[in-house]
Amino acid sequence: MLKSLFHWKVLVNIILAAVVFTGLVWLTFRWLELHTNHGKEIAVPNVMNRSVHDAIKILDDSGLDYEVDSFKYDPKFRPFQVLQIYPSAGSRVKDGRTIMLKVNPRTYAQVSVPDVLDRYKGLAFRQLEQVGLKVGDTIYEPSIQRDAVLRMLYNGTSLKPGSLLPRFSTIDIVIGAGPKRNITVPNLIGLTVQEAKAIIKQNLFEVGLVESEDGRQDESDIVYYQDPAPFDVRDQGMQIDIWASKKTPAEMGGKISELNAIYRIKLQEVEPLSTYPDPPVYREPDPRPAEARQELPRSETPKAETPKTETPKTETPKTETPKTSADPKPKTGTSTTPVKPAEKPKAKKVIVE
Repeated sequence: MLKSLFHWKVLVNIILAAVVFTGLVWLTFRWLELHTNHGKEIAVPNVMNRSVHDAIKILDDSGLDYEVDSFKYDPKFRPFQVLQIYPSAGSRVKDGRTIMLKVNPRTYAQVSVPDVLDRYKGLAFRQLEQVGLKVGDTIYEPSIQRDAVLRMLYNGTSLKPGSLLPRFSTIDIVIGAGPKRNITVPNLIGLTVQEAKAIIKQNLFEVGLVESEDGRQDESDIVYYQDPAPFDVRDQGMQIDIWASKKTPAEMGGKISELNAIYRIKLQEVEPLSTYPDPPVYREPDPRPAEARQELPRSETPKAETPKTETPKTETPKTETPKTSADPKPKTGTSTTPVKPAEKPKAKKVIVE
């Protein structure tokens, strides 16, 4: 067995295999050197702060490839100015290496306008600012939608959601001011249904019930009745119901009278209410003792009653007393006692005053 291994033929085969293997390895590395230009490196030229057109020409002359990336717009630099380069200037690279160029664009990148129509103005402003758009003038127009965004304007033209605008562009917003109060209802009698609907919308009212006599809902039918009545005062946003027919309003007198009985109800005149009695007067409690409080009604009763009617009553006994007192004076013999009660009405006069 060992003798067979050291046979000259076996040794020759082993040597030939080693030579072939070594030759293949050497040829592989040589091919890699030629293919990769081993030892042949190029210095990356300095194209910083140059225009992108000049930078591309320099890289082409150097045998280098390039890729251009629009960097964030910076108003401090010129448009299309090279701001960054990778690999950095002066680096050693192979021939044909791709160089990345960061270039300042001509203006801000375009953004899509968000859909903020019919939304509250506060929410709409935040959404516009999040995408990089600025809100300019806020224009208020009469509308049922109070504080809602009605339209967007850019340089005076209407702007649709999804349109592309440069970042930090300024747009104007049209906002609803809310409905107006006490607006006169337009007269729709004699107009077609189509014309009546257009006038209702122009006056910022809502189209309510549209009832046709034949039930076909033809836009060319003539309006012969409406509710609310023409020239009534209503708030914007309220509904206006209309009744239409192929006939003229003069021919629909019977139907109009039926509708008047339903929608034009007259309130009966109500007699004015009788005057209510005076409400009771609150009096504060008297802190004095009960004995002193009993005298109050005696002194206050003539004040509460009409003093004018009492004064003639007090005067009449004065004139009559001397006539009747002439007879009893000699009978009783007490001349002083009748004089003192005659002075009592004088005390009453004092209290009345």
